[in-house]
Amino acid sequence: MPSTNRDDRRVAREFTLEEANAVVAELRPVVEEMVEHGRRLAAAQRRQRSLVTRIAGNGGDLPPSDLRDLAETIQAEADAVAACAQEIDSAGAQIKSLEEGLLDFPSRRDGELVLLCWKLGEGEIAYWHGVDEGFAGRKPL
Repeated sequence: MPSTNRDDRRVAREFTLEEANAVVAELRPVVEEMVEHGRRLAAAQRRQRSLVTRIAGNGGDLPPSDLRDLAETIQAEADAVAACAQEIDSAGAQIKSLEEGLLDFPSRRDGELVLLCWKLGEGEIAYWHGVDEGFAGRKPL
């Protein structure tokens, strides 16, 4: 019978602090790119909503190419975010916030499964939290 103990969770990879910091060094440019593409995607989606609202109101006097170009931009940015996310996932990190570039790395602390926590802008991993705590539960290493 499978265990239901919360500490018996399985993850694809567990990291030592040193391993996680090495991955952070490699992924930093990818995370920066992901965050930037995410910002562009959000801005394009806001613009799209605005145009759709304008068109629904009175036709908007917009050339059809405006919405088509915007849809292409949204798709390109979404594809770029997905490519970055795939690279991060392949490295074993977990994306916790696209907007902030927040990553978690499964690890063990005193035999318990925990998450080493890194946020874009931080030099290296300096925090951890329990698997059920999230960012608000960060504790210094």
